[in-house]
Amino acid sequence: MKSYFSRFTLLGLLVLAGACSIEKKPYNGLAEDAILQNAQGLRAATDGNYTFIKDSDYTRNLYIMNEYPGDNITLSGTTTDPLFLTYTYRHTSDQANALAIYRKGYQVIVGCNKVIVAIKEGTSPELDQILGENLFLRAMVHFDLVRLFGRPYTQSPETNLGIIIKTDAKADDNASRNTVKEVYTFVLSELQRAAKLMTSFRTSSYASPASANALLSRVYLYMNDNANAIKYADLVIADSRFALATPTQVPDFYTLENEQNREVIFAIKHTLKDDRTWSAIGSMYYTSPGGVGWGEVYASQEYQDLVNKYPNDKRRSFLVRKLTSQGLQEKRNGIDKVYITKFSNQGGIPTLSSPVVLRLSEMYLNRAEAYAKQGDAAKALSDVNLIRQRAGLTGTELYTAADLKGLPSVLDVVLQERRLELAFEGHRPYDLFRNNRSLTRSYPGFHNTQNGQQTVLPDDKQVVNLIPESEIVLNKNLRQNPL
Repeated sequence: MKSYFSRFTLLGLLVLAGACSIEKKPYNGLAEDAILQNAQGLRAATDGNYTFIKDSDYTRNLYIMNEYPGDNITLSGTTTDPLFLTYTYRHTSDQANALAIYRKGYQVIVGCNKVIVAIKEGTSPELDQILGENLFLRAMVHFDLVRLFGRPYTQSPETNLGIIIKTDAKADDNASRNTVKEVYTFVLSELQRAAKLMTSFRTSSYASPASANALLSRVYLYMNDNANAIKYADLVIADSRFALATPTQVPDFYTLENEQNREVIFAIKHTLKDDRTWSAIGSMYYTSPGGVGWGEVYASQEYQDLVNKYPNDKRRSFLVRKLTSQGLQEKRNGIDKVYITKFSNQGGIPTLSSPVVLRLSEMYLNRAEAYAKQGDAAKALSDVNLIRQRAGLTGTELYTAADLKGLPSVLDVVLQERRLELAFEGHRPYDLFRNNRSLTRSYPGFHNTQNGQQTVLPDDKQVVNLIPESEIVLNKNLRQNPL
């Protein structure tokens, strides 16, 4: 990987230089030794690392590659965009989005490493905060990449390969992939250290102790470590800075800037200057009345049926039907145009959003799933009902031990509520596969179908992406996933 890592080490330093805010683009103004000598320069470099993750190579690909393999969306036609390979489970070793996020991910990691190695822990609270933020970002990106390129933790993590754990900014010619278990262990250690080092909460655009604890809850849940998933969810829920949205606030939840939203724990901040219009996440989900956006990916019929089951459910507001001038349902290739607006209309801009990475609702649902697996049905249903009440549901629309609404178990209740609440945010495929459940698409769409249905088993080799072939060429020890 010498060519790759050395190239991005230099690029990272140049681009990081002089960054002073994640709301501004970094510029090439200072040499490396000048940046990393004091708190001001280290903060500037850290803000540059935040800027890296909001690049479309990372953020757009992350949300597409996490969500499109699920069953909440339907693609209304074929496309040469590599998102089609993601959506149809036809991964290739030269897949452009896989290469882009792999390289951008390690660019972020190398940027974080430059800051981490420059700080001696315990020098000052300010530097410890900066160190903690970079540890969080490094852990988050390792976790994002291991989910994309490594098999679920619940499937032989000691032997299945994950990704390369990178803790320096040096060229590494012969690095081998670590196992999934090794990567998860590393991520946990990083997050635990970050949570202790960070002592301040700037805004939800920056890492904080709460964001580290929230991500720990998610990681432990993926590992089926239910006690720790609950423990870290509890820490976030107990933090008075955060509060669930009210039913009246839910319809506008994603149009607000994340700093204005007390439910958001961490989001990838985008402002108008970051709006990419045609390459934004929301551009595939929505076309504005003014014609901005591709609007080619719609809510699946199955998801529509689920969220429309209760007319009072405020989450229905995130689906917008496109009607003709005669008031009839507009279609594309025979599929109803039902737009998704979770990544649209921040500040009234059709394609602008600050994608939410961690929010309080997930913490309640993490805890609910863990409770269900521990056999504590009452606590699991209580947490689920809090999320349903947030969505405006009351009375008989809530669950009781005697009324699971036709679902076979409390775990099924939780997974269905996760699907409703966290839809389009990149959770659904992981929720199924880590729980050893198959994904079934039995609705119209341009996915691989057999008799109108596509079923993907949790152990299918295409559940994970292939390591980019161009990286394997550079590193003789970088083994490919099964083809």
